[in-house]
Amino acid sequence: MHRFQTLPSVLGLTIAHLIGGMSSVFAQQGIPLCQPPNRGEYLLLVVSPTANNQKQLRSALPPELKTITCKYLNETVTRVGGFNKIDDANRWARYVSNIVGLSAIITTRPTTPDVQPQQQPPQQTVSYNPQALGEGYAVLVDYYNRPELVNSVQQVVRGNVGFVSYGQRPYLLAVYTTNQTEAYNTLQKLNNGGFVASIVDSRKVILLRSTVRL
Repeated sequence: MHRFQTLPSVLGLTIAHLIGGMSSVFAQQGIPLCQPPNRGEYLLLVVSPTANNQKQLRSALPPELKTITCKYLNETVTRVGGFNKIDDANRWARYVSNIVGLSAIITTRPTTPDVQPQQQPPQQTVSYNPQALGEGYAVLVDYYNRPELVNSVQQVVRGNVGFVSYGQRPYLLAVYTTNQTEAYNTLQKLNNGGFVASIVDSRKVILLRSTVRL
C-alpha cells in the first residue's frame, strides 16, 4: 500500500477551508441523480458515459439485476442493483471490468444513523499542491464538513488519512492502494464503523494533502 513517503510533509489544517472554492456538481439535463444505497447495502456504479457503453453493459448483465442510468458526482454511471455482501459487489465489478471493459465504483451506506451535516466553519487561506494519484484503488470517506471525523477514520485504518478531490468534491482519503483486497477490506471496516465510504479509480482522484492533522 502506498503511504506517501515521497510526498512533502504537511502542516496541520482544518478541512473546511478547501471546500468553498470547489464547484458544485449538477446533473446533466435528462439524467437523474443516482439514488443512494440503503443502509448496509453495497451498490455498484459502472462508469458508462455513452449510450453504447450503457447498451453493452445491459446486454452483459442478467435481467434480474436492475439497472438505471444516472449521475454520480460528475460521472454518468449505470446503477446496478444492490448487494448485501461486499464479495458479491466485488465479483460483479470484476466481471464488468473483464467482460465489458468498464470501471466500476462500489459505494455503501452505514448501518448506523446518517451523519448530519453541520454549518461550515469560516474559510482560511492555506496553500497546497494538488497531485493526481496513480493507478490503483482509492477508498474515500464523505465527512460531511466535520473535520473531527479524521481521528475516527484514522483509528479504523490505523494510519494517516489524506485529503482529496474527486468529482470536484472533497473527501477524506482512507486508503490508496494497488491491492484490491485491501481496498475492499477497508471499505467494509469503514462501513461497519458507520462511515459513508466508496471505492473509486484512484487515477481520477486529486491528492490535496497526504496527511490531515487537526
